[in-house]
Amino acid sequence: MSDMTVLSQRLDKWLWCARFFKSRNLAGKLLAAGRLRLSGKVVSKAHQLVRSGDILTFPQGADIRVVKVTSLAERRGPAQEAQTLYEDLESIRRQRRADPGIIASEPSAARRGGRPTKGDRCAVDRLMRREPGGI
Repeated sequence: MSDMTVLSQRLDKWLWCARFFKSRNLAGKLLAAGRLRLSGKVVSKAHQLVRSGDILTFPQGADIRVVKVTSLAERRGPAQEAQTLYEDLESIRRQRRADPGIIASEPSAARRGGRPTKGDRCAVDRLMRREPGGI
């Protein structure tokens, strides 16, 4: 591949080479579920071709990744080499850090990880226009 110019590459292989997934099988499962967008269009086939300049949007853990393909991979190399294959355009993780209001909008019981307090129950009662303590 080094002597000829590669114009496109299988999407599952590129995702694996760029180290977004530990295996091509995991990348293929994400694609089969229709959870990736290639330049705005939902992709459900692992053999879909990706080219330089394409924009990929997909979930990765709790984050939504938006990356621009800058080059195609010849092999799965070290992480530093993989980072040269794409440009990270936007990450929800960065937005969460920048906007603390997102975290404050969560219910208080979910933040604490436990049962709702009496104050939480009263707030729900007010929201539902019920009498406190009533059913």
